[in-house]
Amino acid sequence: MENVNQDENQRRRGRWSMFAVLLVCAAPILASYLTYFFIKPEGRTNYGDLLDPRQRPIPVMATTSLDGAPQTLDDFKGKWIMLKVGGSTCDQKCQDMLFAMRQLRTMQGKDADRIERVWLITDKEPLETFMLRVNDGTRFIRAPADVVNKWLPLEQGGKVEEHIYLIDPMGHLMMRFPKDADPAKVKKDLVKVLKASAIG
Repeated sequence: MENVNQDENQRRRGRWSMFAVLLVCAAPILASYLTYFFIKPEGRTNYGDLLDPRQRPIPVMATTSLDGAPQTLDDFKGKWIMLKVGGSTCDQKCQDMLFAMRQLRTMQGKDADRIERVWLITDKEPLETFMLRVNDGTRFIRAPADVVNKWLPLEQGGKVEEHIYLIDPMGHLMMRFPKDADPAKVKKDLVKVLKASAIG
């Protein structure tokens, strides 16, 4: 009987230890959300639309690199992800968004390495070599359009390719920037998020 009680006590202590480890790991991101979204001075506003991260984790979907090898957004967990979505045919607005993402990352200075730029390509058409060259450093991932469109929130009449999205280091969608976003205002949001976050 004594051995049974000891085993139960050990299991209980093990569960509490596991819970404590999970809490310690999650504390920085929880603290950053509380600081950034709730504990803020009067009049402070965000440019991007805040999304409930608990409701929008990265979905399970069949994604690959351009050469067909398996690759997922989860590969970049631990970093902030600036996400652009759309087909492989990239018009001027699409190119402007990719350029803006590159510049926004560069403008973060010493924090630039905390950010990944990802273009989710929602078709199977080949990508022009020119696009690969001018977007060096961008991660290109092919993803099924139907899953992507269900995952990314939109306003009435909007299109996913019109927005830049931000994913937190835990793999949750947390912000959508407006169509034709002002890079200076996006930069301010990114600076605030990186400053408030102890991870990523």
